[in-house]
Amino acid sequence: MSQWFYAEGNRQQRGPLTSEELVEKYTSGEVALDSLVWRDGLPQWQPLRSVADELGLVIAPPPMAGPDLGGPQLEPVVPSPPRIPGFDSPPPSSSPHAAVPGPAPSYVRAAPPPKKTSGCLVIGLVVGVGFLVVMGILAAIAIPAYNDYLHRARVANAVGIVSQLKYQVNEFALNTERCPVNDDDGFKSPSSYAGDYVGAVRIGRFGEGKCGIEMEFSVPGKRALDGKMLWFEYDMQSQEWTCSSDLDAKYVPVQCRG
Repeated sequence: MSQWFYAEGNRQQRGPLTSEELVEKYTSGEVALDSLVWRDGLPQWQPLRSVADELGLVIAPPPMAGPDLGGPQLEPVVPSPPRIPGFDSPPPSSSPHAAVPGPAPSYVRAAPPPKKTSGCLVIGLVVGVGFLVVMGILAAIAIPAYNDYLHRARVANAVGIVSQLKYQVNEFALNTERCPVNDDDGFKSPSSYAGDYVGAVRIGRFGEGKCGIEMEFSVPGKRALDGKMLWFEYDMQSQEWTCSSDLDAKYVPVQCRG
């Protein structure tokens, strides 16, 4: 049975736990989808989201609520077709005994009765139009909200992956007493970290005694995300990390909101 560990607040290591215990931690809210987890056999710490299938953890998007019309629906009633009009008087008998000498009688076709619109049909049409209007309003609200949810989830996933570099920066700073930079031993070039929603990751010194990781987002066509930055700053004296970003707050993970 796999023994799991997780980083509480992405700082303090907790564990070991069984797969079921880790899922319970997630269900109770103690562990989030971007929390880092690890087990023997994994090359490095991973966000909980990336091992959800292995744990049997189902992550579903929030359901889109349907409209509530607030009452029973009226079924439109289709009126019966009008009666086919006949003649005002029946034709004369074809019996030779009933024949009457004289001019042939003329027969006048009766005018069809005027058509009337059923009241139920009118109500049904009004309800149908109202339903379409409500659906249009809900779509205008729900679709942007769902897109924001997808962007927020992918940003959190990208931040979780890049945040794994914090452990490397911390270890490097403790061993060398200086901040690492891209292409130092164990670190790659900025563009080598590019991936889903990530354009580049730069590693270096943010200030006196402070190391940093700068993450640039790449989301073409989404001006609220494309080209925006997120920073992890490490204080070598206190050995503590802080996180900040110029992204809209609705896309930023909770720990990076100022």
